[in-house]
Amino acid sequence: MFDALSDRFDGIFTRLRSRGRLTEKDVDEVCREIRLALLEADVNVRVVKGLITRVKDRAQGAEVAKSLSPAQQVIKIVHEELITTLGGDSGKLTMSSKPPTVVMLCGLQGSGKTTVAGKLARHLKSQGLGVLLVAADLARPAAVEQLRVLGRRLDVPVFSAGDDEIAEGRGDVVAVARGVADEAARLGKNVVIVDTAGRLQVDTALMEELREVRDIVAPHDTLLVVDAMTGQEAVNVATAFDEAVGLDGVVLTKIDGDARGGAALSVKEVVGKPILFVGTGEKLEDFEPFHPDRMASRILGMGDMLTLIEKAEAVFDEGVASETEAKLRKGQFTLSDFLDQMRQVKKMGPLQNVLKLMPGIPKELKNAELDDRELGRVEAIICSMTLAERNDPSLINGSRRLRIAHGSGTTTQEVNAMLKQFKVVQQMMRSMASGKRPKLPMPGM
Repeated sequence: MFDALSDRFDGIFTRLRSRGRLTEKDVDEVCREIRLALLEADVNVRVVKGLITRVKDRAQGAEVAKSLSPAQQVIKIVHEELITTLGGDSGKLTMSSKPPTVVMLCGLQGSGKTTVAGKLARHLKSQGLGVLLVAADLARPAAVEQLRVLGRRLDVPVFSAGDDEIAEGRGDVVAVARGVADEAARLGKNVVIVDTAGRLQVDTALMEELREVRDIVAPHDTLLVVDAMTGQEAVNVATAFDEAVGLDGVVLTKIDGDARGGAALSVKEVVGKPILFVGTGEKLEDFEPFHPDRMASRILGMGDMLTLIEKAEAVFDEGVASETEAKLRKGQFTLSDFLDQMRQVKKMGPLQNVLKLMPGIPKELKNAELDDRELGRVEAIICSMTLAERNDPSLINGSRRLRIAHGSGTTTQEVNAMLKQFKVVQQMMRSMASGKRPKLPMPGM
């Protein structure tokens, strides 16, 4: 996400760091390049103008002139102003003191509302909340079944019109909306997520239906789901929905495919509504709360350690982690440990996405084409070894290599390469255990 914008900022700041004291001309040049980068990223013109004005006012002021490292101070200013543009503080759902809390999702057809309903249900359920999904999208027949499928996967109940009514086109959205409160009370659920209908474009009939549903279910949070890849159009859609229905927040979907970032950088300042969540992939777990400070760090190539830690905490087995830590302290790290750690890392998502969250990783490594299938080959190779071989790789001679290759469907060359790579990792782990700073392996290792 935001790859094009991140690359532009990286180039701008690399040139900036090579300079000593900054003149007014230098600041003007940097601001001009940042302006072009943002406009190319499809950021709203008004938003760009406001951000550049704030950066220039601060960069030409005393806080930079008195700084020992003017370049770093300018980068800090850009980072802080980006956070302001993205919304400042992280937004949250308004949770009612008298359950159920009702969340109504709206948006255009194809924006991903139904999938977001499932992702949000999973997110809230993981916090210990009881969730009820409501299928109030009767304009698209498959939407009800799609929500039911998601509900079964998550073990979350789905309230909808009857199958016969839906099949015959007699489904009544108003009747469904009126039954929500009773169904939530009957099941004892404290959060209700209402998936509403969409259209290919904003029209009067859609807005009238949404207002009718809104007046009945009385949502505590009305969230607009928008496709981040639509750029400026996402801002226009948000403005139209806010004027017609009234929004409390925005959910950006497909942000993993948005290399520019115009929608994320424009929505809050233009519409005045916070981005609460972002969809980062197709899977139900590819969904996370939106934190302006973390997103600004990602855009500027500074990584996002807090999100990385949260992902690790969500998937890593505490027992396995403690056991591995104890072995590391003793300078022990076997292929079995390597396999356990690799399986845990796989749960965090694609390797390339994980690397982009890590600060200090070389640009070449972040942009390298990493094949996640390679992890599967490594796993197959290790699983084809005996326990003795995993604990002591020096036992693996020529005939054992051939047996392992046949058992894993690989070649002896691939087995040799994996063992070499493990040796590098083992040395890194031993360095960490002894308190030394380990050397990063070469890209591709």
